[in-house]
Amino acid sequence: MCTSVTWESEGRHFVGRNLDFEISYGQTPVATPRNYPFQFKNGRRLESHFAIIGMAAVAEGYPLYFDATNEKGLSAEGLMFKTAKYSSERGENCFASFELIPYLLGTCESVEEAKEHLGEIKVTDEAFSPAFPPSPLHWMICDQKECITVEVEEGQVRVFDNPVGVLTNCPGFDKQLFNLNNYPTLSPKDPADSFSPSFTLSSYSRGMGTKGLPGGLDSESRFVRAAFSALNASKEKDEKKAVAQFFHILRSVCQIKGLDAVENGFEYTIYTSCVDMDKGLYRYMGYEDFEIREADLHACDLEGRELTKF
Repeated sequence: MCTSVTWESEGRHFVGRNLDFEISYGQTPVATPRNYPFQFKNGRRLESHFAIIGMAAVAEGYPLYFDATNEKGLSAEGLMFKTAKYSSERGENCFASFELIPYLLGTCESVEEAKEHLGEIKVTDEAFSPAFPPSPLHWMICDQKECITVEVEEGQVRVFDNPVGVLTNCPGFDKQLFNLNNYPTLSPKDPADSFSPSFTLSSYSRGMGTKGLPGGLDSESRFVRAAFSALNASKEKDEKKAVAQFFHILRSVCQIKGLDAVENGFEYTIYTSCVDMDKGLYRYMGYEDFEIREADLHACDLEGRELTKF
């Protein structure tokens, strides 16, 4: 289970996520230069494309991206979505689920262009290899201007405008967005006393406007909490403060070891990322290391043909 957020602060554009799982896949920030060849299952070969940076597990020399941003700022993040049902079709316009991020970020400059591509393709259930079967995912795709959510149900690609810039997991995005209607009274300010005209109520604590904000680790609670935080968090002009603020937004929905038991142990936030979409800077921190580390796309040989693993 995971949470993704995109956020703007005084002209700076960020996107990032919590990767919540019980095991690590040895993921690391990886930059893919413009001339690294992407060979797709449908037979297409992308010899030249936009440069990409993101968190990936590299298998057989191929970057399996969890989340990534290209040199234009277009970003995509894949999150667990148990009800996803990919297409079983095969053909020229079919792309395996693990290929969606490199295909869209490699060929598109904006969300608008990505929408056009998404209207023409199928996302299929082909596996990368026997060791890497397809994961049921949905995706948040954003640039500096807009954000969408992409889901595949019964083999059909569905695209939703995402006005809050947040994505978690099940249920589907349309239901998550509608669920926000249950929280119209949440506010950074103390609520007005409208209980009764016959007597007066007084606030006994600060933060009473957030009373009722869900605090669970389930995906619906995290969606509401992340959306409220991102939409109300103070904007910062200073870059360092803006980055810190973004990490605080995501850490407000992080998972702590011991609170969410699963079959193989406990799910927890393995890493939290903060990507500067304008500069191609991938910042991240781990569960046990609060130092913010940085990987710079533009410090790499963008005209090269080899991956850069940070």
